[in-house]
Amino acid sequence: MERKLFTALQGEGADQLNNCLSQQGFRRSQNVLYRPSCTDCAACLSARIDVSAFRPSKSQKRAIKRNSYLKRRATSPWATDEQFDLFRRYLDARHADGGMADMDVFEFAAMIEETPIRSRVVEYADPKTDELIAVSLTDVLDDGLSMVYSFYDPVFQQNSLGTYMILDHIEIAREAGLPYIYLGYWVPGSPKMGYKAKFSGLQAYVQGAWQPIKNPEYYNQTSHHPLTAAPIAEQVANIQLPDRHPTKG
Repeated sequence: MERKLFTALQGEGADQLNNCLSQQGFRRSQNVLYRPSCTDCAACLSARIDVSAFRPSKSQKRAIKRNSYLKRRATSPWATDEQFDLFRRYLDARHADGGMADMDVFEFAAMIEETPIRSRVVEYADPKTDELIAVSLTDVLDDGLSMVYSFYDPVFQQNSLGTYMILDHIEIAREAGLPYIYLGYWVPGSPKMGYKAKFSGLQAYVQGAWQPIKNPEYYNQTSHHPLTAAPIAEQVANIQLPDRHPTKG
């Protein structure tokens, strides 16, 4: 049975808490931070890319060349009708049976706008028509960029837009001097998430530490074993919280 650890993300310490727990495998969804905590499985591994260790493959270089014409623009986290229309087309084509398939415009706006931390909407548009082609909701952390959710026009699926947005975020992070790109969860052996294992410099949060992924097949064999998952009490006890010092008046 699926189970998660979660905590509210609010108040003056929201940024600090988000930074601290993101470094321990947590992910943000609106005003909540969560991390899978199943009793008999540890297949959902938080993944990030070490920017300094990343080297693009030949296919990734082709993705960069194929999409280099797109114009990037970063905006405040404010939902638009154009974004929602693109989001709906993406879901209908790619994830019609997924958990987000029934999201309406109000739920979409909440996903984009309900953020107590520093978030940006990174849009990719055709410079000739200004047509919106792809979008990434991205959080800015102390040590990197966290790609919360991304989507694109399914008409251009053959252009590897999902891969391209990650590649472009790697370049943004490199320019900003940020060492990591947080990709969310990677499930070894999952066809839908297999693209994450194709990035060099990939790391996974395993048993309380970030580990370089040298052989993805190894994690496919071990992460589903029932003894891999630590007891819930041990997981909670090992979570490190940020230092909170009272404000002097």
